[in-house]
Amino acid sequence: MILAFAATLAIVVQDHTPVRAAPSSSAAELTALSQGDVLEVRDERAGYLKVYNYRRERGGYVRTDTVRAVGLTESDAPQLLAVLRFLRDSPGSEALGISYGAAYLKAIPARALSAEPFDALGRMAERLADQASSSVARPADVAAHLEVVQQFGIHMRNFEHRGRMRVCYDGELFHRVLAQAGANSEERAHAVLALTRPDCIDPDLGPALRTALDDERRELLDLVGEKDLGAMTSSLLHARRAAVWASVAFERARRGDSARAATERALSELLAVKVSDLGDDRRPEYDDAVLRISAIRWAATVPGPLSGPLQLSAVPGDPGQTCVALAEVHAGRSAPLVRRCTYGIVWMSSAQPVPKGPAVAVAVQPLESWRELWLFHEKAGTWVIDVLSPGTDDPEEGYVEFAGYAPGTRRVLIAREVKDHGRFRRRFEELRLDDLALVRGASSPELLRDFGWWQDVAWRRETLALRH
Repeated sequence: MILAFAATLAIVVQDHTPVRAAPSSSAAELTALSQGDVLEVRDERAGYLKVYNYRRERGGYVRTDTVRAVGLTESDAPQLLAVLRFLRDSPGSEALGISYGAAYLKAIPARALSAEPFDALGRMAERLADQASSSVARPADVAAHLEVVQQFGIHMRNFEHRGRMRVCYDGELFHRVLAQAGANSEERAHAVLALTRPDCIDPDLGPALRTALDDERRELLDLVGEKDLGAMTSSLLHARRAAVWASVAFERARRGDSARAATERALSELLAVKVSDLGDDRRPEYDDAVLRISAIRWAATVPGPLSGPLQLSAVPGDPGQTCVALAEVHAGRSAPLVRRCTYGIVWMSSAQPVPKGPAVAVAVQPLESWRELWLFHEKAGTWVIDVLSPGTDDPEEGYVEFAGYAPGTRRVLIAREVKDHGRFRRRFEELRLDDLALVRGASSPELLRDFGWWQDVAWRRETLALRH
């Protein structure tokens, strides 16, 4: 973790600091250094320091006002810690803060070491990774800062997601926080939250590795108790647990195991979140948990037989497939009215007959945070299956669910929610049953007349789409 510091050191405090061939502003520039770069000081002359930078393997002269001298003795540790505390909460100064943190860890004796410096260094490393992933960051500066911190043992993981590069800190310092016996509840909670981020999961992980990762995530989250946690941290912890348990539930259901207990745990964690404690900046964490649980929520419900003349059944198809067939009861037919197969999870407990349609709706979940609605209905004398997706503009995550049926206007009522580029959108819509064309939609069901009269009672009781 710590660079082998020389006896006389200085830390660069400005980006694009030139290293010149002589102690003069007109001398040739040999290279440029970034904040956080460590220099060995060898001489001082005319307002310049003669230095050597081991990262660049280059010596030369820098102006004295572009660097700060640091000591590495035990008596220097309090001053280094004070600077570290200041830089910990200063966005844009992560490389500089990590350099000071490394100096502090070199100066402080092992007997006096606490979790605080590891927590501070981890937070700055995490923030730097987020800046590197952001489309509004200055790529040149961030790339230079990543090179600077790498010399202190700060390692990043990179992967592509939806056409964009994601940079994530590997979390070694947060594991160090959890290993410190004296770490307080807030430090432990932040370490666990950093180590369980859903946006830092490699999308190319196979099912077995993803299952093992989610088991590790839920175990980490259970390490932190509620005692002495701030209100916001506590709600963040519950929201993260809810999202992780939703992932666990999906993986169990995909293997053919019961996912009911995991789904119920996810719902109970979600209910423990106090949304008002999160604030606007942290609200997306809760919305993401809601979306993931909405996608899997039918796993907590036991399927029952359909009422009416139509019967829906699910049987295994090709390896990994489930085939859903619709038939008429007592029709004397050997062949179903219509049949379709999928590699997704068919939630038979969601099957909803629409006797006056006639139609049947059922939820199908092909991905962890993506749930579709299959609508079996008659069109021009032929039974068809139309698939309604959560969104039409390629969102990242989403779900769509049956919310009722208006027989007078022959309109299907649905609710959709999607996450697109980090933003969450909810819509309530009325669709014509015959062709599923959109009649009208709104951001609230109260704005739609048919929702007021014909929304399904069970949907209103169970859905998470009506949260505020």
